[in-house]
Amino acid sequence: MDTQLIHVAAAPFEAARRVAILPAGHRARRLHGHSFLARVRAALPAGWAPFPDGETGALTEALSTCVAALDYRDLNEQLPVPTDENLARWVRAHLPVPGIRTVGVQSTRDQGADLDGADHCHLWRRFRFEAAHQLPRVPAGHQCGRMHGHGFEVILHANQDLAGQDMGLDFDDLGAVWAPLQAQLHYSCLNDIADLDNPTSERLARWIWQRLKPALPALSWVSVYETATAGCHYDGAHYRIWKEQRFEGALRLAAAPADDPRRRLHGHSYLLRLHLTAPLDEVLGWTLDYGDVKALFKPVYERLDHHRLDELPGLRDGDPGSLARWMRERIGTALPALDRIDLHETPGCGASLCWGELGPALPA
Repeated sequence: MDTQLIHVAAAPFEAARRVAILPAGHRARRLHGHSFLARVRAALPAGWAPFPDGETGALTEALSTCVAALDYRDLNEQLPVPTDENLARWVRAHLPVPGIRTVGVQSTRDQGADLDGADHCHLWRRFRFEAAHQLPRVPAGHQCGRMHGHGFEVILHANQDLAGQDMGLDFDDLGAVWAPLQAQLHYSCLNDIADLDNPTSERLARWIWQRLKPALPALSWVSVYETATAGCHYDGAHYRIWKEQRFEGALRLAAAPADDPRRRLHGHSYLLRLHLTAPLDEVLGWTLDYGDVKALFKPVYERLDHHRLDELPGLRDGDPGSLARWMRERIGTALPALDRIDLHETPGCGASLCWGELGPALPA
């Protein structure tokens, strides 16, 4: 698959709304408010930004300007039915950006809608449970072979063709299908549950999929966060894991105009996310060990953390897209399953370098 550079941006807004199409008695029919987050992913053409390698800032500015019309507003005065799906449509229609791939609106930390067209939507909702587990087939001495626990988080994604409708599933519909599994998983030892004797993230995602897909035909992805920095997507056939790391770096954008502050030496606390697609090892129960991913990437990471990034040998400029390309070249064949690198210089804003499936956007 050809390599794609996708720029990403996020912008918050505060607003009130009523969703009158919901059934009588539904809490969202009342006037209420949210701290919304709008998100966009776009394959920007060369020359669109005001200066080379200024795409992240330009996209962030465009999105922030767009959602300023919604900030501290009664959304019912802006559009008749302000569901997350319709808000994402509104942003897409009013955002003067070429090459848009997806537009999302996250109404709370735990729910939102991502559109990859006017009527094609992935609705998602996040759930959390507390559980113990151990992995019985790991090598001797591996820390995951000891009994331990996590605050697991699960995101259910529902793929919907809205066909002009104001909304698809209600978020409460996702809660209803999840509730029986929540009762089974919360405050449990996963190894004691039938068919979870080796409860890796991958096998847990598959276990959830197999139990929910019959009741939720629209289910498109199950995402399992084992920790805050690592997890697995499963779509019924393919596994994709991710591992997050953070690093601190300084830079200046040499191509920025003389009066642009980004031309001065400055810095960011970066979020780096590595995505890897691989078949399941049916013996070990995982695709790859998260610890191995971190260890194999360490030589590259050590050249990034607490360094001046725009002076790295072989780097064209210090923007997120150039940095992601530089990382891919340096990791070489050490991580052959790697097929996407996300790099955010500020929360939700940066670039995704992808040479596999773009896949779902992880929520903030």
